[in-house]
Amino acid sequence: MDLDISGRSASEIADSLRARIERGDLHPGDILPPVRSLADELGVNRNTVVAAYRQLTQAGVIVTRGRGGTRVADLSPVAQEGFAAGSVLRDVGTGNPDPELIPDLSGALAAMAGRPVLYGEPVIDPGLERWALDWMRDGLAPAADLRLTITSGAADAVERLLAQALTRDDAVALEDPCFLTSIHTVRIGGYRPVAVPVDDEGMTVAGLRAALEQGVRAVVHTPRAQNPTGASLSARRAEELRTVLRDHPYVLVIEDDHFSLLSRQPFHSLISAGHRRWALVRSVSKFLGPDMCLAVTASDPETAERLAMRLTPGTTWVSHLLQRLTLALVTDAATMSAIERAGAHYAARNAAFVDRLTAEGVPADAGDGLNLWIPLPVPARAVSEQLMRRGWLARAGDDFVLGESGPSRRLRLTVHDLDDADAERLASDVAAAVRAAGGRLVTREVA
Repeated sequence: MDLDISGRSASEIADSLRARIERGDLHPGDILPPVRSLADELGVNRNTVVAAYRQLTQAGVIVTRGRGGTRVADLSPVAQEGFAAGSVLRDVGTGNPDPELIPDLSGALAAMAGRPVLYGEPVIDPGLERWALDWMRDGLAPAADLRLTITSGAADAVERLLAQALTRDDAVALEDPCFLTSIHTVRIGGYRPVAVPVDDEGMTVAGLRAALEQGVRAVVHTPRAQNPTGASLSARRAEELRTVLRDHPYVLVIEDDHFSLLSRQPFHSLISAGHRRWALVRSVSKFLGPDMCLAVTASDPETAERLAMRLTPGTTWVSHLLQRLTLALVTDAATMSAIERAGAHYAARNAAFVDRLTAEGVPADAGDGLNLWIPLPVPARAVSEQLMRRGWLARAGDDFVLGESGPSRRLRLTVHDLDDADAERLASDVAAAVRAAGGRLVTREVA
């Protein structure tokens, strides 16, 4: 294929390539010539082509994938959480908490207003800061010297944490399968995701070690209720991963403990007392509602300072009204009891559905979190298509996978808000969909 690339300097070559992409002559995923080949064709030094490719990589126009070559960047939207707009199907892939279990805000709203906050004042409301210090120290290494930052949710925190530490095409270790928002954040930031497999105990040791050998500058992981798998770090696995990280103290470790107060599992951290660059992020959206766009980030002092600088050009601070509302809710005994009941409800409903599904011949396990990660004997997209014919909109695991391991054989289901009748029907329909897609069900043994 003649790409008709021209130029003698790095900027001229980059401009020529960009023009071909903007005209539509090159499409997302198209592979570009190797550096040596293009340099020979243009009669320039290889370093000139390297510099041209670097300019386009930093602009997010192309991506470099090692042995996979250099390709035109794919800027198509990444799948996101939430309801599917315009669908008449029953959506069981939303990832949403149950609205009936989100605390009533009306009483706290009436009582929280106070003195107006003006420019130049502390960006963290003092009452929330006192409460959050105890919350964030829970489970961290006792010697950790932490500072607090308030952001507009966990995704906002992770995006800013990566931006203050990385430049385009820097490598970031992500769990595989991975939370959709993390994939989106890394893609939009122009970083290079490195997949780290997840098993029942969290990130694998071999996977993290391999990612560090590839030069990742940051690690984003979920210590419990990993989305989509529901896996939580065991104490043993956390210690093994901390041992691996001890030789890489300046790699930024970001822990997204999104399920925190709802989790049925203990918190085990990857952050050791000697690690130099780290952040623990806890959002309130799962237990106080997605519209409560507030997250608390605890981090080392240098990261906190850099994170504060990333806030300066934009929001600068999260509304003190929202901070006071959060404080009023998390210090209210009735609200905290309701949050505890909600966590128990999610766990019980997920476990009950797994029992129903296993009885239908599709064995599964219930992890922690809002969702279930269902193993299938056939590709998930074939099963999800069959479920659509039965009135259900389910989410195939392919959206969450980073590695190139073939079609996913997992469904991610959000079922905690189904009543018993609908749960029975969905379990039966999943089994029927597996059969229709050519899969075999597991026959129960009769005692």
